Amino acid sequence: MGELVERVDEQDRVVGVVDRGEAIRRRWLHRIATTVCRDGDGRILVHRRPDDVSRFPGRFNWMLGGAVDAGESYGDAAARELAEELGVHAEPRFVLKFLCAGAISPYWLGLHEAVITTPVHPDPREVAWFDWLTEPELEVLVRHQGFVPDAREAFDRYHALNARSRPCRP
Repeated sequence: MGELVERVDEQDRVVGVVDRGEAIRRRWLHRIATTVCRDGDGRILVHRRPDDVSRFPGRFNWMLGGAVDAGESYGDAAARELAEELGVHAEPRFVLKFLCAGAISPYWLGLHEAVITTPVHPDPREVAWFDWLTEPELEVLVRHQGFVPDAREAFDRYHALNARSRPCRP
């Protein structure tokens, strides 16, 4: 048996523990935790996935993350994934959660944010390339066909939430 995740329902309530591969094959809802990394200047880390990975090879993404293990919280999973993928230890702040249709399988996506002020050491098995982009630069790149499709919906939701929280200007 591979990676164990919690199978959840449409309200994100646990209904059982299953193998992640089976959850994907059967299109069962499960949980994914991601983190948006910003530097001290507010730029967002964007990366390209390696060409030899099974999911979205060679595609760009602005989130780092993965499956929430059985018994793990979204926040703990986001912190664990950040350490595994970037070599950074941080406590990501929860931003939003939504039910994502998913290009491969549906899932609940918990999106977090962390400000990273220390050097990053990406795992080459997870990150082939990275750079820090401004939000307007990312907004252009996210529409590129080489971007992970699920990341577009997450970006639109994140961007809309940030736009609502910005003060109105005369």
